[in-house]
Amino acid sequence: MIREKEQKRALPENPSGKSGADRAAERRERKAEKARRKQEKYFTASQWQLMGRRLVRHKLAIISFILLGILYIGMIFANFLAPQGLEDYSGAFSNASPTPLHFFHEGEFVGPFIYRRDIERDEMRNKVFVEDKTKPYPLEFLVHGKAYKLFGIIETDLHLYGVDNTGLPEREDPLVYMPFGADQLGRDLFTRVLLGSQVSLTVPLLGTAISFVLALIIGGISGYYGGWIDTVIQRLIEVLSSFPTLPLWMALSAAIPAGIPVVQVYIWITLIMSLMGWTGLSRTVRSKFLSLKKEDYVMAARLAGVSDAKIVAKHLVPGFMSYLIVNLTLGIPGMILGETSMSFLGLGMRAPATSWGVLLQECQSVSNIANCPWKLIPLVFVAISILAFNFLGDGLRDAADPYK
Repeated sequence: MIREKEQKRALPENPSGKSGADRAAERRERKAEKARRKQEKYFTASQWQLMGRRLVRHKLAIISFILLGILYIGMIFANFLAPQGLEDYSGAFSNASPTPLHFFHEGEFVGPFIYRRDIERDEMRNKVFVEDKTKPYPLEFLVHGKAYKLFGIIETDLHLYGVDNTGLPEREDPLVYMPFGADQLGRDLFTRVLLGSQVSLTVPLLGTAISFVLALIIGGISGYYGGWIDTVIQRLIEVLSSFPTLPLWMALSAAIPAGIPVVQVYIWITLIMSLMGWTGLSRTVRSKFLSLKKEDYVMAARLAGVSDAKIVAKHLVPGFMSYLIVNLTLGIPGMILGETSMSFLGLGMRAPATSWGVLLQECQSVSNIANCPWKLIPLVFVAISILAFNFLGDGLRDAADPYK
């Protein structure tokens, strides 16, 4: 053992036999090679790869993307996350405040639970919910409840959480954990926010997609062919743009037949939103086509006998696709605000269907807001979704700018 230690001490500190200057030169060479590879990778990257790299460095856009991902995941699994359905209500919980969640009962940790709440009156004769702390009612996870179809296909009754009502008097309604409180009819506001997101977050997406296709087709035809076609299309756009938004919403909403199923109302609202949002982008597409169709590569494609459809699809549209994506992202917040406004005014979705705008209908009264401020929670989700889409659109716009 002693001999092995002596042999280790006798070994030279530099087993390769290279001097310090040689090792420093090797490190400099490795750094230079790494810089050359990074530069080569940058110059050989495509436009989309460069956009992706610039977008990743935009922290606000990434945070907005994560928030939107959470909102849309919650929308997809809304029926699983919600403890109740749209038709579930209880008069005992009318205008109930958010349910406090507890973890300790009489000084002992028992896990998440709630207390039964009794209704009392304060000095102003307003309803007040007071907790009865004699018995805890545990919060259970992965419980069976109201049946629904996951993704509209899989029939199940599994929900994320529920309250164990063992020991609750039979004459009382089952306890429900309401983190956002309840509305005027005693319906869980958290459930309605989740289920309402299925309308408020999908109608703008579908409406924007339809508007995008209409603007691309109509604006492309106007800019590519020009002449009398361009004149007719531009005059049509001017006529449509001259109508004030609110009266046009009211007129189109009045055209929806009364008493039709909720799915058909959803389709009608989507069509109304899309037919009102394509004119601005259409003019932008027209101007891009007017400038790009005179480029040398487009003229070369025409002389080579390439069809008009192929020139548009493979040469013109890819030339400003990044701009179209940015415009598409920035157009969604306007659609969200439009759908919320229509439902808030009673021109869009109506009960028993729900959306964030429908939930905000109870906030038209100042006294209602003063007594039940939790009813403004859907407004928070509207603001978050609009700001997130705006910040993501700003990030995409900066990433698509070739001069940054």
